Amino acid sequence: MTGIGMLSVEDQMAIESHLKDFLVKSESQWAALVDRGGNLFAENGDIGQVDLMIMCALAAGSFAATKELAKRLGESEFTALYHEGAHMSILMTSLHFDCLLITVFTDKTNIGLVRFYAQQTAATLNESLKSASESAANAEPLQVDSELSGETNIIS
Repeated sequence: MTGIGMLSVEDQMAIESHLKDFLVKSESQWAALVDRGGNLFAENGDIGQVDLMIMCALAAGSFAATKELAKRLGESEFTALYHEGAHMSILMTSLHFDCLLITVFTDKTNIGLVRFYAQQTAATLNESLKSASESAANAEPLQVDSELSGETNIIS
């Protein structure tokens, strides 16, 4: 699939709502929708003083490296990647449109609970991304009137 493309305000709000619901159900600290390049599109929760841009870039890089490991084993990619720490852990789940669901949670949260709700949320986010992609494909080009030149420019 292709990248995520443009998100409308409504799409963004729906995705953020899905992430918020996921955090409550999974008892996680933070969740984000990022593309495979590590660009942050939506997030919810709190993980303190962590630089989110670096976090997303490193997570996407880790997932990319794991994709190469999967190929060596005859898989196209792994659908999830889990790193467990003494106090904090991270689960990265593959989505359509070259995106990832990144979830950070503490040692007080059960990985089974996080994985269960991450799978459900991945399906919901995939539907939201599909809908957003279809809306963007059917959207009328944006027309911008230039006050300086008196011309109308079309942005598609």
